[in-house]
Amino acid sequence: MVDITGKDTVYREATAKGRILLHTETMERIKSGSVEKGDPLETSKIAGILAAKETSRLVPMCHQIALTDVSIGHELQSNVIEVRCTVKAYSKTGVEMEALVGVMAALINIWDMVKKYEKDSEGQYPLTRITDVRVERKIKEGRQ
Repeated sequence: MVDITGKDTVYREATAKGRILLHTETMERIKSGSVEKGDPLETSKIAGILAAKETSRLVPMCHQIALTDVSIGHELQSNVIEVRCTVKAYSKTGVEMEALVGVMAALINIWDMVKKYEKDSEGQYPLTRITDVRVERKIKEGRQ
């Protein structure tokens, strides 16, 4: 890890986003509440929050950070769900990795819950994609 002992503790915030491309029929199942495993949007919120809190266990060189807030949001389009994860903390280091881990866990969870509807006749996923994962913004307040 990088030594951050001498850095000041300041407010940190980061938002990451990503998209999952699904069949239109799968999106209709999500909207109508007819996904056999349950509600992928609500479950993905929980998965994203839990994952963000565990980032230092998943990404070996990340510091443990006491997060003050993690939020997961969804925007549904015709065959895409865009997921945003915003993470906040007072820390000596940024929270971008926590936001990225949170958004990825949320997206992977959605895939898991709807994979039954996404497979083709050979059991493959020709359309399903997780794409465009990136840090959308970050904030660092206080001493620079």
